[in-house]
Amino acid sequence: MKTFFECIPCLIQQSLSAVRLVTGDERIHEQVLREILQSASKMDLCQPPAAMAQVIHRRIRKLCENDDPYRASKLRFNRLALDLLPDFQHRVEKSPDPWDAAVRLAIAGNIMDLGVKGGVGEAEIREVLDHSLQEPLHGSPAEFADAAGRARSILYLTDNAGEIVFDRLLIEHMPHQEVTVAVRGSPVINDATLEDAEQAGLFNLVTVIDNGSDAPGTIIHDCKEAFQRRFADADLVIAKGQGNYETLTDVSGNIYFLLRVKCPIIARDIGCPVGRMVLQPSRKK
Repeated sequence: MKTFFECIPCLIQQSLSAVRLVTGDERIHEQVLREILQSASKMDLCQPPAAMAQVIHRRIRKLCENDDPYRASKLRFNRLALDLLPDFQHRVEKSPDPWDAAVRLAIAGNIMDLGVKGGVGEAEIREVLDHSLQEPLHGSPAEFADAAGRARSILYLTDNAGEIVFDRLLIEHMPHQEVTVAVRGSPVINDATLEDAEQAGLFNLVTVIDNGSDAPGTIIHDCKEAFQRRFADADLVIAKGQGNYETLTDVSGNIYFLLRVKCPIIARDIGCPVGRMVLQPSRKK
C-alpha cells in the first residue's frame, strides 16, 4: 500500500496549492514548505499519506488564519454538480440498468479531487461523467448490488464536495432507511463536510453524520467514538475515493471501495491502469 514516503512530491505540491489559494505572500509559502519538510523528517514514513496530509493542512490553516482555504472551490463544485444532476438523473432513470449507471456516475464524480489535481474544470468534469457510462469498470456492479441488498445497515463514506452530489444518484437506489452517510468532521482540502452534504440535498434522503476527524481519509482511531460504533456495526461500508482506500484497505470488514485510480501505486495495488474506475470489495474480511 502507498505510504507517505512515496507521496512526498504530491503532498508538497498540494500544500503549496492550498496556501496559494488564500495568500500571495511568498514568505508564508516558504514557511509552509519548510515546515512540511521538517515535519516529514520526524514522521513515521510508513503511515498512509492521509496522516501526513492531516498534519500539513492543519498547519496551513493556522498559518493562513483560514479554517477552510478550499471553501470557494467546494461551493463552485457543489453548484456545478447540482446544475448537472437533473440531466444525469434522467439518464440513470432511462438506462437499461439504472444501478450500473448510478454506480458509474458516483465513481466518475471522484474526478472532483483538488488534492490530486488542482485545475480540473467544468468541461473536463462533464466529459468524464459522459464517458463513465460506457468506459471499462474494474469490478462487478451486480455483486455490489447483491451486497447492498443483503445489508441491514449501510455506512456510506463520502469523499469530495461536488462528488457528494453524484453520490445521491447511488444512494437514491438504496433502501434509504438503512443508509447513513458520513462526511469529514471539519474542513480538509475539498473533502465533503456537513455543509456540503446539506447543499447536496442528502439531509432530505438519509441520516448524515460526521466522523469527527480532519484527515483526508478514514483513520479509524482518529474518528469520534460515535462514528467508530457506526463503522463497527454496519453490515456494509461503502468507501469513496483514494484517501479512504489508503486508510481502510487493511481494516477488517465488509467494505466496498469506489474510486477512480489516480496514481501508479494504487494502480499496482489494485491491478488495473491509472484512470480506471474501480468497484472493489475489501480483501480483508
